Amino acid sequence: MHGNKQHLQKDFFLYNASKARSRTYTNMREVSQRFRLPPSEYVIVPSTYEPHQEGEFILRVFSEKRNLSEEAENTISVDRPVPIIFVSDRANSNKELGVDQEAEEGKDKAGPDKQGKGSQTGPGHTDQESEEQQQFRNIFRQIAGDDMEICADELKNVLNTVVNKHKDLKTQGFTLESCRSMIALMDTDGSGRLNLQEFHHLWKKIKAWQKIFKHYDTDHSGTINSYEMRNAVNEAGFHLNSQLYDIITMRYADKHMNIDFDSFICCFVRLEGMFRAFNAFDKDGDGIIKLNVLEWLQLTMYA
Repeated sequence: MHGNKQHLQKDFFLYNASKARSRTYTNMREVSQRFRLPPSEYVIVPSTYEPHQEGEFILRVFSEKRNLSEEAENTISVDRPVPIIFVSDRANSNKELGVDQEAEEGKDKAGPDKQGKGSQTGPGHTDQESEEQQQFRNIFRQIAGDDMEICADELKNVLNTVVNKHKDLKTQGFTLESCRSMIALMDTDGSGRLNLQEFHHLWKKIKAWQKIFKHYDTDHSGTINSYEMRNAVNEAGFHLNSQLYDIITMRYADKHMNIDFDSFICCFVRLEGMFRAFNAFDKDGDGIIKLNVLEWLQLTMYA
């Protein structure tokens, strides 16, 4: 491993032979084995006879000199955490969206020469984005009405209308509970509704996560298994430990340990929301936060 504390991919075990293993690999209540190995760095992989089963393992290491051992994936982090504004503090409710909106407006205010160069490098991509944005705006306006804001039910209709156009993505659409979680993630003004700008930010996230899902759904079944989910979560920028991966599987997988697209997106929405909330409270960056009962309930109930 050479100091690598991350989850080992399947290729590692395909190209590295085991140095020692149990002689008896059968469905017994207890299997024990003793090994004598030269000094080196080893990865110990306990397993059950059938997959996705729980078991207890006892490991005893006798060494002539002091040895160091630790569990792989013991660091929890997220790439580029984004601050979040809570329902309890809405004075600067549009701070996050305002920054992104200014960036978008800066691009729009670029001179004709710059716009011309951009169109020369990728006209097809620009036209495709414009067409997609126009499609969203039309669908959003039809469902949202004059106030141009949507609730969870209306968000469900908008998303499912768009997702159903992607024939390569086998899904029955998003549930109402998933849409409620999405609104909680993107709702910066505490209204329980999304405007067009908030919906646009949400859709960009869903598109990025959809790309990851399709990458790991190699058999085009509309689901990914728990092992693929671990890699997908890591690719999305969420670095968790084994205990949290087990919790995700228990919470979002079906009885066959498969995760469909709706559960996949719902999991990522929850992960991003929780990381953003934690980093907002962790002012000094020491990885420890202190919440009173009101903050805790606001955080957990509206998520």
